[in-house]
Parts: sequence; structure tokens; C-alpha cells
Amino acid sequence: MSSTSTPAASTGRTNVLAIVGIILAFIVPLVGVILGFVARSQIKRTGEKGSGLALAAIIIGLVFIVVGIIAGISLGAAGMNAGVTS
Repeated sequence: MSSTSTPAASTGRTNVLAIVGIILAFIVPLVGVILGFVARSQIKRTGEKGSGLALAAIIIGLVFIVVGIIAGISLGAAGMNAGVTS
């Protein structure tokens, strides 16, 4: 007998963390990204469905984080320049 580790047969179930991750990627992007990575790991191990959802959660979460950082920097710069007159 070989002791290789293979994923279990696909049960047709979608990984719950992938679903929660895609939802939270829009609300709390950092949590969505983390859950996306955890879900991808579980999917590789168990053979469940939802790999695309998990990947989408990671991508959407990262995009929202980057947009948030850019918006924060822009608003901060605008606020610092609000009182400046030439």
C-alpha cells in the first residue's frame, strides 16, 4: 500500500469558507482575502468545489484593499491641502 495523500473524491459540496470569503471580500476585504486563502487550502485537501469563488474572494479583497489605500492617501493629501492658499 502506498501512503500518498490524495484529495477525497469530490462530494459536490461547495466549500463554505469560499462562499463566506466572497461575501466578506466586499464588506471586510482583509477577512475575505484570508478566508479565500484558507478555503483554497481546504479545497485542495478535500476536493470540494469552490476554488473559483475562493480565488475571486482573494482578488476582489486585494483590489478593495488597494483602492482603499489609494483613496485614503488621496483624501489625506486633499485634507492637508484644504487650508493652503496661494
